[in-house]
Amino acid sequence: MDLYRTDDSYVAMIDMPGMTPSSIEVDVDGTVMTVRAERARPAEDVRWLVRGRRAGTFVRRFTIGENIDVDAITADYTDGVLTITLPVAEQAKPRKVEVTTGARPSLAQAA
Repeated sequence: MDLYRTDDSYVAMIDMPGMTPSSIEVDVDGTVMTVRAERARPAEDVRWLVRGRRAGTFVRRFTIGENIDVDAITADYTDGVLTITLPVAEQAKPRKVEVTTGARPSLAQAA
């Protein structure tokens, strides 16, 4: 898995070759995201010489921050890579604070 952040979102890229797209599930429960998929078992009526890809169920769980806009999460499976985009919630995005001059109250006004 690769994970990176842009200005507006986190992006996870998970290699999942040989998975049927319909077998892939992405669920979010609170701050836990679960990715689950199943790779079909290959034919058993052959004599394997090398068997490097596992069959069966794949499950991975991640803790995501509370600063994620859960309703806007997207997932795309292309060329054996599952790309999950987790947008940062608007209230969690960094903000610039404007600096002004002459706006500080005097000590007499503050008392």
